[in-house]
Amino acid sequence: MRYGVIFPQTEIGPDPGAVRAFAQAAEDLGYDHLVVYDHVLGADTTNRPDWTGPYTSKSLFHEPFVLFGYLAAITQRLELVTGILILGQRQTALVAKQAAEVDVLSGGRLRLGIGIGWNEMEYEALGENFHNRGKRSEEQVEVLRALWSQEVVTYEGRWHHIPAAGINPLPVQRPIPLWFGGGRTEAVVRRIARLADGWFPQRQPDQQGQEALDQLRQFAREAGRDPASIGIETRVRASDGIEAALGHVKEWQRMGATHLAINTMGAGFRSVDEHIGAIRAFKEGLG
Repeated sequence: MRYGVIFPQTEIGPDPGAVRAFAQAAEDLGYDHLVVYDHVLGADTTNRPDWTGPYTSKSLFHEPFVLFGYLAAITQRLELVTGILILGQRQTALVAKQAAEVDVLSGGRLRLGIGIGWNEMEYEALGENFHNRGKRSEEQVEVLRALWSQEVVTYEGRWHHIPAAGINPLPVQRPIPLWFGGGRTEAVVRRIARLADGWFPQRQPDQQGQEALDQLRQFAREAGRDPASIGIETRVRASDGIEAALGHVKEWQRMGATHLAINTMGAGFRSVDEHIGAIRAFKEGLG
């Protein structure tokens, strides 16, 4: 199993020194990867009494691609992972270009986790259709992989039209690994089983989590794929306590997860040093 850390997006603040300290500490401690959440816009809830989303305009989010450009320069080994980037609210060719640039500047260290998101307000503000985002994402994946692996692409789809054009530079990884989030409905799990290099299941290491993984593996076999070719990245929470988090690691290992990250947000930490202390304690507990 490969171990990573969740970048504490909403709690680390805007200080680039704190961002650098956390990322370099994770690398120095021997973690394999760093996972970044994504939101472009937050809703002002003043006039939204029915708002139920976990993030608002007061929630700080560093933009993943810009952040990764910075982290590529100040780390040497750490894999840079989005978990996830909300693909449907972005222009596909621009995502291909930005991701390729990160992959080039980091020496092939990008793993692009993608999803369709839940925030209709964000889609509206970014000028993309919220209601067809699931089906459209399948075409986006096809276009991304073509742009990452071919110098010139001609593509005619339902939503994308590329007339003999390509990105330059191409990424180091051709194509960049695409991992999927989501998976609460059968249709989404089937999409993951057909198309994804890996999955970020939002599950606990319990019977329901095991059933979700079993379902994915069955759908992969039905799609003619080896289930072992689909990576599984889970996460544990420092807010549960380090000992409890370490206990969950063993359960996820038993269930066949390939990657796992520790999330230090929500634990009441007030400084980057406290977040670093938690990932240090967790790593030491792993042995």
